[in-house]
Amino acid sequence: MSDRTSRVRRILAAVDAWWRADAPPQRLAALRMLVGGFATIYVAARLVHLISFIDFPTHNFAPVGVVSLLSHPLPAPLVIAGVVLTLVLAPAFTLGWRFRVTGPAFAFALLWVLSYRNSWGMVFHTENLLVIHALVLGLTRSADAWSLDARHARLPITPPPHAHGWPVRLLALVTVATYVLAGVAKLRLSGLAWIDSDLLRNYIAYDNLRKLELGDAYSPIGAALVRHGWLFPPLAATSLALELLAPIALLGPRLARAWALGAWGFHVGVLAVMAIFFPYPLSGLGFAPLFQVERLPLWRWLGLRAPADAT
Repeated sequence: MSDRTSRVRRILAAVDAWWRADAPPQRLAALRMLVGGFATIYVAARLVHLISFIDFPTHNFAPVGVVSLLSHPLPAPLVIAGVVLTLVLAPAFTLGWRFRVTGPAFAFALLWVLSYRNSWGMVFHTENLLVIHALVLGLTRSADAWSLDARHARLPITPPPHAHGWPVRLLALVTVATYVLAGVAKLRLSGLAWIDSDLLRNYIAYDNLRKLELGDAYSPIGAALVRHGWLFPPLAATSLALELLAPIALLGPRLARAWALGAWGFHVGVLAVMAIFFPYPLSGLGFAPLFQVERLPLWRWLGLRAPADAT
């Protein structure tokens, strides 16, 4: 066997060991409850907005994602029913009640409702990570612990090996991938000119001016900062580095904490200079799969206990 083949096999074995690492079922359950709780509040808070499109002109309908299956808008009663169903399923998902049905049902309902909203004009990407996390959790064994199903089970749950580890890894990979793709998109758009040109400065100026002209909320901070061109090359370089270097978060808890803090700060900066709100990562939940969330004090307050040997 050649040294090259042996090296490739060792790399593949290391990747496989990382992917199939054990994780306590409580970690996946904690992620289900955190993501489900956030989604419940989010859908409830946006309820009116999610059905506001029923009176829009038909020619404004530009279906995206799964909604591309439609050639015409849905009747208003179906739109309202879909949003209400999503809101009804959300607590069942969060609490793990009849999860084999409600888990996938809620995940796909959330995907549909938010995609339908995005089919009426500008496509927002602030919800993508939330939806993908919900899909992963809804289609895996995230209700094996800390759920109504587990509490009422007649027999102990005996999942196959690694049943709770790889979904956590997948959730972490999804988080990291969204940032890497954003960085790659910047490079495809402008190359390294993103760093040493006025692209970021012009974008911030244009976005705030457009919002001001339309009477929308804009950022006075961003409007003031665009007068100082020297600020933007380091800001652009920092944002690109945070996105392209996101995979370092998978290498260990210290790097995960450092990167997550930087990425969270990036979203705070976007909110400050552009008035663009990314609620899911700003809440910290977008980065939750990188950490031992089953150890949060929240669960003790709720009377839940994490395993002593959680890793």
